[in-house]
Amino acid sequence: MKLYQSSASPNSRRVRIYLAEKGITMPFVPVDLASREQFSDAYAAINPRRVVPALMLDDGTAIAEVPAIIGYLEETHPEPPLLGGSPKEKATVTMWERRMELEGFASVMETVRNGAPGLKGRAIAGSHGYDQIPELVVRGRRRIADFYGDLEARLSETPFVAGDAFSIADITAIVAIDFAGKALGLSTPEEHGATRRWYDSVASRPSMTA
Repeated sequence: MKLYQSSASPNSRRVRIYLAEKGITMPFVPVDLASREQFSDAYAAINPRRVVPALMLDDGTAIAEVPAIIGYLEETHPEPPLLGGSPKEKATVTMWERRMELEGFASVMETVRNGAPGLKGRAIAGSHGYDQIPELVVRGRRRIADFYGDLEARLSETPFVAGDAFSIADITAIVAIDFAGKALGLSTPEEHGATRRWYDSVASRPSMTA
């Protein structure tokens, strides 16, 4: 197996952290987003949607989209479980991962892609071009603030996003927060003590440097 990815891609980082947590090693094939390599014919043959990451299996099958990549790897490398163990745990992790992606990660991406000068005409990732909508930047910042508030409430009740154990939901949440801080200057508020406690704990894991 090998992973087509970019160090500048938050979605690629989600998979790299997951791999590090699982102890899975494979070659990384860099895709240069700055030079728009993802739109080359060579990469389009791997992932027609023209986004990273993409996992290439030994038999030549290409799997794109983070949930699909992680789902495949979890089935083939079940230990340690990062998508839950029992049916109830799996459902709970899936629920919270979905919330972290829709309410946090997607909010940050929407805000960045609709405001960054270098992404004009590329407001939505993928093979089609879309104009930026400045109003979505204003709304996106509000969505991020709401995400931080909701996350603080959740982490006031549990040590990790999905409950008592570290999971893929924590990976998605921390990647969203780090990207919001780097790209938008929107870090978690200082007064959010539960989130700060969780963040410091998760950020200290060796996988976070992947």
